[in-house]
Amino acid sequence: MSKLPTQDPGTVTQVAEDSRPVALQCEGIVKWFGGVQSLGGVSLRLHAGEVVALVGDNGAGKSTLVKTLSGIHQPDAGKIWVGGEPVSHLSPPRVRDMGIETVYQDLALCDNLNAVENVVLGQEPLRFRVGPLAVLNKREGARVARQRLQQVGIRIADFDVTVHRLSGGQRQAVAIARALMQASRVMILDEPTAALGLQQTRSTLEVIRSVADQGIGVLMISHSIDDVFKVTDRIVVLRLGRVVLDTQTDATNPEAIIAHVTGAALGTWR
Repeated sequence: MSKLPTQDPGTVTQVAEDSRPVALQCEGIVKWFGGVQSLGGVSLRLHAGEVVALVGDNGAGKSTLVKTLSGIHQPDAGKIWVGGEPVSHLSPPRVRDMGIETVYQDLALCDNLNAVENVVLGQEPLRFRVGPLAVLNKREGARVARQRLQQVGIRIADFDVTVHRLSGGQRQAVAIARALMQASRVMILDEPTAALGLQQTRSTLEVIRSVADQGIGVLMISHSIDDVFKVTDRIVVLRLGRVVLDTQTDATNPEAIIAHVTGAALGTWR
């Protein structure tokens, strides 16, 4: 067993050695908003090809941590490594250049465009550029977009249909396919199944697994314990801005996770 670095002596860690390269790591992340401490020394490690769930009650610090790793917030203390290299003064564009993409709950899709157009939006291949003018290579853009959509296993009968007519699961897959255009190292998903039905949730979990199978580390915020146990390799529980549990998924059970989320920790694993 190996213990992840943490400044919280109360953290329970049950993590097996992992030979895969570390895609993203943070240690001792602290974040204050005025007089309120949102993160109190959070440490986390994500390996290439690994799916890690970040769970916790409302106000536990999950969104703050994700926004810090995405470059939206600057930590007040702590260190971050990307691909084993220490980084600082992160910003969303810089994080994206490092191969890290975040898909938020609102998905940020353009409802008047089809799936292919959404995937390459803002990242369209160019035929040529003359000064400030650029001519798009629509054929190449469509080819790349369809390739990304096929990578995530999306099932759409007509790729020309605008995305507002797609199901929730299909829309989530389009957003993930778009993120794959830049996510060469890490994909962060914020509640990817929150508003989905049973079949759509199953499809989205398959997409998440397919992303990890391509060697990309996936960090997933989720309130659904059932989904967490279906798709993740490891679970990290945040409570009041601190990591209180870091464990392999197959070394624990839903009751133990809920106990740590609520503070009534069981202290034993199945």
